[in-house]
Amino acid sequence: MIRFRTPLLSLLVVALLLGGCRSAGEFNSETEQLVDRSRITFKSMMSDNQYPGLVDLASRAKAIIIVPNLIRAAFFIGGRGGNAVMLVRGPDGTWSPPAFYTVSGLSFGLQFGGQSSELVITVMTEKGLNAVMDREVTLGGDAGIAVGELGKGVDASTGIGLKSDMYAFARSQGLYVGVSLQGSVISPRPTWNKDLYGKKATPHSILVTHESTSQSKSVANLMGSMP
Repeated sequence: MIRFRTPLLSLLVVALLLGGCRSAGEFNSETEQLVDRSRITFKSMMSDNQYPGLVDLASRAKAIIIVPNLIRAAFFIGGRGGNAVMLVRGPDGTWSPPAFYTVSGLSFGLQFGGQSSELVITVMTEKGLNAVMDREVTLGGDAGIAVGELGKGVDASTGIGLKSDMYAFARSQGLYVGVSLQGSVISPRPTWNKDLYGKKATPHSILVTHESTSQSKSVANLMGSMP
């Protein structure tokens, strides 16, 4: 019988998945390329009439998390990983610059296949926003964050945005059985935040106080595309 050392396997799976997300930035700024891809993903999904729920919830969200390439793979033991940005809507309705995060996770059970997804998460409550802001959070775990996963053709106009802290919309390619964001870990990427905004940058200084800023055209374009 083969016995797996779960902690070591978890690190290897997540490192492999996140490592694969770096290829597009080998010759240019990874941070700005991620911002550009996030803008393209968000605009494309917002204009896709198969996701009416996303348009409704995004217009009311306190924050939006965009993962332009979430990779999932499994053969009984599954892993997922991707780089992300989060923007926060201010009291006056304007949007903050994006702060950088990662989304990763490991799951067990009867599951197989592979999948590449574009993922947009609308953060609907202060509880959800505060949980993600400056620390690592496990969805459905230590913070008790409720996540609703919505597919194509689901209309959010009936008020479902009031029932969960976050809603996730995924547009996927490939085959995967047993997909769920429950147990996924969202973590800040301090190095990337400092690379684009300066050595003192934190998610809070980028998203809330706006003390950390950037003259990046990519950042301005993404902010301008928000609802």
